Amino acid sequence: RLVDELLESPHFGERWGRHWLDLVRYAESRGHEFDNDSPNAYQYRDYLIRAFNADVPYDQLVREHISGDLLPEPRLNPEQGFNESILGTGFWFLGEWVHSPVDIRKDEADRFDNMIDVMSKTFLGVTVSCARCHDHKFDAISTADYYSLSGFLQSSDFREVRFESFEHNRRIAEQLAELDQKYQQQVNNVLKPDQYVDAALPALSAEVAATVVLNYETLPENHYIQDGFIFGQRPRLAGEAWLNTSNAEGIQFAPGSAALSDSFWNGLESLSEKVGQDRGELAKLPRSGRTLRTPTFDLTDGNVNCRVQGVGHVVACVDSHRLIAGPLHKETIVPISVNEKWVHLNLSRYIGHRLHLEFTPAVNEQLTLSLVTQGATPEIRSLLDQRAASIAQRVAEFETQAKQAHEQELNTIAAEWAVERSALQSKVMKRSRLAMAMLDGTGEDDRILIRGNSSKPGDIEPRHFLTAITGDQPMEIAQGSGRLELAEQINHPANPLTSRVIVNRLWHYLMGRGIVPTTDDFGVLGQRPTHPELLDHLATRFTENGHSLKKMIRTIVLSSTYQMSSFPDQAALVNDPKNMLWHHRPPKRLEGEAIRDALLSLSANLKTSQFGEPVPIHLTAFMDGRGRPGESGPLDGAGRRTIYTAVRRNFLSPFMVTFDTPTPFSTMGRRNVSNVPAQALILMNDPFVVAETRAWANRALEITSTSEARIDWLYQTAFARQPTEQQKTVAITFITNQAKSRNIPENSLALWADFAHALINTKEFIYLR
Repeated sequence: RLVDELLESPHFGERWGRHWLDLVRYAESRGHEFDNDSPNAYQYRDYLIRAFNADVPYDQLVREHISGDLLPEPRLNPEQGFNESILGTGFWFLGEWVHSPVDIRKDEADRFDNMIDVMSKTFLGVTVSCARCHDHKFDAISTADYYSLSGFLQSSDFREVRFESFEHNRRIAEQLAELDQKYQQQVNNVLKPDQYVDAALPALSAEVAATVVLNYETLPENHYIQDGFIFGQRPRLAGEAWLNTSNAEGIQFAPGSAALSDSFWNGLESLSEKVGQDRGELAKLPRSGRTLRTPTFDLTDGNVNCRVQGVGHVVACVDSHRLIAGPLHKETIVPISVNEKWVHLNLSRYIGHRLHLEFTPAVNEQLTLSLVTQGATPEIRSLLDQRAASIAQRVAEFETQAKQAHEQELNTIAAEWAVERSALQSKVMKRSRLAMAMLDGTGEDDRILIRGNSSKPGDIEPRHFLTAITGDQPMEIAQGSGRLELAEQINHPANPLTSRVIVNRLWHYLMGRGIVPTTDDFGVLGQRPTHPELLDHLATRFTENGHSLKKMIRTIVLSSTYQMSSFPDQAALVNDPKNMLWHHRPPKRLEGEAIRDALLSLSANLKTSQFGEPVPIHLTAFMDGRGRPGESGPLDGAGRRTIYTAVRRNFLSPFMVTFDTPTPFSTMGRRNVSNVPAQALILMNDPFVVAETRAWANRALEITSTSEARIDWLYQTAFARQPTEQQKTVAITFITNQAKSRNIPENSLALWADFAHALINTKEFIYLR
């Protein structure tokens, strides 16, 4: 009954979510020089807690982490209906970022290396990143395997997703597309515009076509990429009917093929956590859910020009670099003004790099993009303008004839179209919180970097999973990045690693040591499993039970092994001094988070509220340097559980670091468990510890009336047991002698605070036996 009660507790997800955060190197800042924010990282933390509480099947969690943005049927929050699955992809972007790197391609390679390292260790328990520079020296992992996985990241992108409104507005966007198509068909039925539609568009000369990177007349459907829905489901083609509601002109015909933001979506509001550190130039632009992305292309000429109309910004995202917080890469962000026909980007610095462009209209403004060129001279741009003018003139002539011949029918259609559009527009969910997530980009394969050197690209390596598991067969990718297919390969029953890695982690967290002691390395350099048949049994049972984490935890904690005494049999120690065969349960030290939360619980200051923005870290006088947060959080962390305290890479809590909370750099499935003087010193001298033990002592004075009763109560609350007779005698003697020597009454708060503080400093308080 106790086990079931704990598994159903809303705090189960907080306890087990903290373990998982170690695996994905969770932090809310980027580290490096100025410790810039990782915006809205806490949404991933909250997603994780909800997922553990809901006992989401582990294979589904894997799916959501690898490809949650691509799932055809995402998991929805049962209360608020928002997309939970897409939040899982935020784990990819929890790593360190460098602002304004000089070698931007090397910076991307380093970021990808960390992402591959975290993914492979977390889900597969193998060190794939060892193969960045050469084939793995011990495991069956090749450099080709490494760069095949890098291709999945090259084909994906970062965004801050409007996750609360994403699914709702996606349905609205689908309905809007159907609505527009219905009325466009009605217009076509009235006009029968065969003469114009069948007429061939003026062809581009070879010289002009060589400079065109993007042309919406010929763009493949699966290359039309955007974050959000405001640019519609496809480009608007030349001559296509559309309803102009901005200036009440009714039905018009597109003067050329282009991507056009729709005023239907005006008024979107993105809710983000308050800004801490400077988040760079991109954070100032209203990009979330409002950005059009071009396919990725190789830059061969730094003279890039975009044929546009409207107001907004264009951003050149070079080698997926986004933390533009200094002057070095500000030339990649260019404003678009209302009078510009062409917007110019000078990208000469990045010739030879891969990049894509992102277009964002200004708030409540429209933005149109028709062409992107590189290396186009003014003469070529003039030819493109002439061609566009020729097409627009033909459309205008057709439009004039059509409206003269069918004015009444078109006005009737326009009126009905406007009414239906307005009714649908009223259903748009305009406010939404943001979270880090992935966006599928252009499906691409990465190049092998010779010796891991980003300046020495080699052969292209197609995307595939580890060949040691799936063989040499190429992966069949339907479209895009292929992360959907990658997730299924990781989850495939023929993959021997995924289920064994996670049940081994559960065993490790519960028992203090994994069946495979090296929880993040099942390779040759890792330690062999002490009980391989047990590991197989648990993995099989885990699969049969629907990949339920809670059922597996229940199985382990109700076993006789988990319930063993921590006091070993001396005869067993002779044959198994390291306890590799589990003849007893070794004492286990609490993690720093559990120690801190226990102090708050004793003092009755622990607040059980869940989720939300992190509580700012309490800054001591010694926590100084560049990127120091502007405000210091409260000493007690507002009384909230430690999982809700901000994790800033350059300003980690001294209390947590002292008790071995890992630095968030890569996967840490097995924390160090040290026993150093700093731990005793911090329990003796830390102002937080002193304040909480004083509050705990004050509770004892309020609840009980005699010294003996207070001692019993303090032992019961601290150690879940009554004191022995010897301990009670020593305690009473201490209280009596201290009261006399200090000339204070025996019910003095100062006296009992000292006694409570002494109990906190015993090993029994931080160790479980």
